[in-house]
Amino acid sequence: MAATKHHVVLSALVALVVALSAGIYVVASAGGGAAGGTVDDARPHRGANVAPVSTGTWLGSWAASPVGGEPGTETAGLAGRSVRNVVHASTAGTSARVTLSNLYGQAPLTITHASIALSAGDGTAAADARTMRRLTFNGATSVVIPAGREIVTDAVRLTVPHGADVLVTTFSPTPSGPVTYHPYARQMSYVAQGDRTEDATGTPYTEQTPYWRYLTALDVLSNEANGTVVVFGDSITDGITSTVDANHRWTDILTDRLHTALESGVQLPRYGIVNEGISGNQILADGLGRPAENQSGLGRFGRDVLSRTNVKAVVVDLGINDILRDPRLADPNKITEGLRTLVREAHARGLRVVGATLMPFKGHRGWTPAREAVRQQVNAQIRAGRVFDGVVDFDKALRDPYDPSRLRADYDSGDHLHPSDLGYQKMGDVFDLRALKGAAGQAEL
Repeated sequence: MAATKHHVVLSALVALVVALSAGIYVVASAGGGAAGGTVDDARPHRGANVAPVSTGTWLGSWAASPVGGEPGTETAGLAGRSVRNVVHASTAGTSARVTLSNLYGQAPLTITHASIALSAGDGTAAADARTMRRLTFNGATSVVIPAGREIVTDAVRLTVPHGADVLVTTFSPTPSGPVTYHPYARQMSYVAQGDRTEDATGTPYTEQTPYWRYLTALDVLSNEANGTVVVFGDSITDGITSTVDANHRWTDILTDRLHTALESGVQLPRYGIVNEGISGNQILADGLGRPAENQSGLGRFGRDVLSRTNVKAVVVDLGINDILRDPRLADPNKITEGLRTLVREAHARGLRVVGATLMPFKGHRGWTPAREAVRQQVNAQIRAGRVFDGVVDFDKALRDPYDPSRLRADYDSGDHLHPSDLGYQKMGDVFDLRALKGAAGQAEL
C-alpha cells in the first residue's frame, strides 16, 4: 500500500516537472525571438502580435495634433483605401503601439485591418518585410471608433531604432465622414486602393499625400529613455517651410542633439521628444466648426500635452499668430496670461515648462510697427522670467543683428516669418538641453 502511494506521488511529481518545463518553453519561445523575425510572403510574424512581457518605460516617440476634417472627405471618408502614414521615431523601443483618432469624424470609423512596420528606407511606401506586424484592438483585428473619439492599439513586439521611419497603415471599408488629419506633415505618406495593409512591397501605393491621417501618436517601450517632452507650438514648430522628407524641423534637430548627448554620457534627462505643432495655431482663439478645427492652445493643451504618454516636460512656442491674426491690436497681457494659464495647468501635473521668445517677422505682409511693439512686450515678460520655468531665446538667435525686427536673411525661408532649414537648424542648436532639467516651477539650471 505504501509502495503504491509512493509510486502515485512520484508520478505526480514527474508530471508536474514536465508541465512546468513545457510552460517555461512556451514563455521563452513567445518572448525570446528577434523582433524582426523571418516573414514569408511579406506577412507578419504572428507571434509578434502577443503583447511582450518586457522591461522599459512607455513614452512618446512621435506625435501629431489632429487639426480638422480633411476637405473632400465629408461623405465617403477614405472608404475602400489603405492609408500608409510615414512617421519618424524620436526614441528607440522594443515594442510599439499607436493612437488612431476619429476626432473630426461625424460617423463611426470602422477599421478592419491595421499594421505597423519599419520603412525599407528607400523613400517609398515599401516596408522591411521582416518587421511587418498586424495591429490589434483588445485582441481583435478590427475596431469601430465612435465620432469624436480615439483608440490606442494593443502593443506589438517591434524593435524601433532611434531615427527610424515607421509605417502605420489602416484600412476602412465603409464611409466614415470627414477624415481626421494633420495637413502639414512635411513627410510624404501613401494611399492604395483596396486592403493592402500588409503589403510590404509598396507597389500598390500609387498615390502620395502630404497629410497624416487618423494617426496621432506612436508610443514605444523604451530602455533608453524614461519620459516624454512635448513641444507645443504653431507653424514654426510644425516645420511648415522645412524640406519635405528630410526631418529638418527644429524639433528633429533637438531630438538628435539630445540623443547624441545622452549617448556620449552627458547627464541630462532621458526623454523622447514629440511635436504637437499646428500651423496657424493661436493661444487664445479657436478655428471654426464644432469641434473647433485648429483648436486654441488653451483648448487643446489637455489633449495634446497632458494626455501624452509619460510626459515629463513641455516646451511652448506660441503667440505669434495671436499677434498676426487679431483684426484689432492684440493685447500683450492677454497673450502672456494665456501662456501662464498653460504653465499653471502643466505645473498642476508636475511638468516643467520651457518657453520660447517670439521671433521677428518684419517684411511679412502682416507686420506693422504696432504689432512689433506687442511682440517686444511679450518677449520682455518671457525674458524676465515672469512666464516660464526656463527660456530659449529664439528671437535673439535668429534676428538680423542690423535690423532686429527681421529674421537674418539666411535664416529666412523667404516669407519673413518662417525659418529656412538653416534657421530651423539654428533653433535646434541654440536650445540649452540643460533647460529640460529641474522640477516644475524651478528656474533652469
